[in-house]
Amino acid sequence: MELSKLLLILIAILSNIHTLRSSELLVHEYYKEKCPLAEEIVRHNMEVAIFKDPRLAASLLRLHFHDCFVMGCDASVLLDSVEGMTSEKQAGPNLNSLRGFEVIDKIKYLLEEECPLTVSCADILAMAARDAVELRGGLRWEVWLGRKDSLESSFSGANLFIPAPNSSLETLINNFKQQGLDVEDLVVLSGSHTIGRARCVSFRQRIYETKPEYHYGYDYDHYKRYTTFRRILGSICPVKGRDNKFAPLDFQTPKRFDNHYFINILEGKGLLGSDNVLISQDMDGKIREQVWSYASNEQLFFASFAKSMIKMGNINVLTGDAGEIRRNCRFVNT
Repeated sequence: MELSKLLLILIAILSNIHTLRSSELLVHEYYKEKCPLAEEIVRHNMEVAIFKDPRLAASLLRLHFHDCFVMGCDASVLLDSVEGMTSEKQAGPNLNSLRGFEVIDKIKYLLEEECPLTVSCADILAMAARDAVELRGGLRWEVWLGRKDSLESSFSGANLFIPAPNSSLETLINNFKQQGLDVEDLVVLSGSHTIGRARCVSFRQRIYETKPEYHYGYDYDHYKRYTTFRRILGSICPVKGRDNKFAPLDFQTPKRFDNHYFINILEGKGLLGSDNVLISQDMDGKIREQVWSYASNEQLFFASFAKSMIKMGNINVLTGDAGEIRRNCRFVNT
C-alpha cells in the first residue's frame, strides 16, 4: 500500500478517536445555568437575519462546515488577519465566497451583553447552522455545546482541507476521512446543497469540461434531459466571463431545505461537479442506494442529516483549558 494511503488511514483513525473523545466533553443544554437565554438569542437573530435575506441560511450553514474542516470546530474561520497571521477568509475556497460574518458579530455582541465571556463563537456557529436548517424547512436537533475558540487560524489548512467544487469522488471520500467522517456522512452532508447558490467559476468546469457520456454511457441522454440542463447552465455561465454570476444549487426548490437535491443528482442535474460524482463515479452502487433512500424518504434524510451534523460538530473541539471564549469573534483576546 502506498505511503500516502497509509497516512490517510492513520489520520482518519486518529480523527475518529479525537471526535469520540470530544463528544464526551460536549453536552446538551450547556448554557442552561451559565446563560439561559443563549439559544433563544441565537434563534431570534437568525430569524430576523434570514427573514431579511433568505440566502443567509445557506451561508451560515456553510460557515460551520468551513470552520470544522480546518483544525476542527473552533471558530478559526471567523478570525480576521493580523500581523503574523493570515485569515482563513483569504484562502481560495473562502475568498469572496463566505458570508454571514456580520450576523455572527451581532449575535456575539448581544450574548456578551447578556453573559460576558460565556458563550463561545464556535458554539454560536453550531447553533446558527442548526437554526438555519430549521428556518428553511429542515429538522431541528439538539446541539452539543461547550466548545472553546481557537487562538489562531490556518490559512494553509483552509486551502488544503476544504473540498473543491470539482473534486472527484475519491478525493471527497479521502477528504472526509481526514475529518473522521465516513461515506454515509459525505452523502448526507452533501444534501446541504439543497439550499444556497454557487458562482459560475465554481460550476463552469462541470458544464464545459465534463464528458457526461463517459460517466453515464453513450445513450445517457436519450430524452435530452441532461443536455437541456447543461444548456440552461451555459446560458448563465459562458465559457469565459461572468465568473460571479450565480445559479441556485437546487433549481427546483432553491430556498427550501428538503430532499430535492438527491432527486436532482439521480437525474444528473447537480450544479457542482462534486455533486454529480456521487452517482457518476460510484462504481459499486452503494452511494446510489443511499441517494435513492433519501430521494424517496425526506424524513430519513432529515434524521440522517442531523446525526451527521452532530458528528461533524464534534470534530477536534477545544474544551477545558484549551482555547478561550473570545470577546469579539474576529480577534483573539488580548
